[in-house]
Amino acid sequence: MLSRLARHVVPVFGQLTVTVDEGAERLPVGIVVANHSSLADPAIVLAALQRLGTRPVVMATAGLWRIPVLGGVLAREGHIPVHRGDPRASRSLDLAQEALERGRHILIYAEGGLPDRKDAAEAAPGAFRRGLARLAERTGAPVIPVGQAGARRVVSGSVAKQWAGLATAPLRRPRLHVHVGAPLLMEGGGDGGGALTARAHFAVTAAWRTAASRLGEPAALAA
Repeated sequence: MLSRLARHVVPVFGQLTVTVDEGAERLPVGIVVANHSSLADPAIVLAALQRLGTRPVVMATAGLWRIPVLGGVLAREGHIPVHRGDPRASRSLDLAQEALERGRHILIYAEGGLPDRKDAAEAAPGAFRRGLARLAERTGAPVIPVGQAGARRVVSGSVAKQWAGLATAPLRRPRLHVHVGAPLLMEGGGDGGGALTARAHFAVTAAWRTAASRLGEPAALAA
């Protein structure tokens, strides 16, 4: 439901375009990992994946489940709360593995949070946490790198600026772009997931650069 809703809502707030690498036209069941730069980008990524015929189970911070209405929707749709620094964190990986075994894609934000920036410019993805590598090693599922750019043109900065951005986006209709990279087979590195994490981060950064360059963002050449 969230994917279908995003597909209809996102075009109201911006002009979304989607590109894919060769080999990513038909996505295998796997772990979709995307860069996280704005409160708007989950909807943008879901809308892009819906265009490709993919409706993933989302792993997201458990705090969202405490929001009225949204929390109930997330629970009913089978999305997975992530309890960081909590004994329940391992349960999140169990639920993700079960979803993959049922043939569902998993969408994960490996940065673990939003960047602490006030401007609307693009920037390279931050460091990845190792939960992604643990899930990939445990399941053997391919990792599908996704880069998005433009979400910060919808909402970014202070709370007041975010509300203003959301209110004016239907008039501004900023350009948004999502690029899907070729799936990666993530073989275990035997180093606690460090090599797998680095490889996934490199692939998502490359996908983000492609997305940012489509929007003419100078930050596409950074970091």
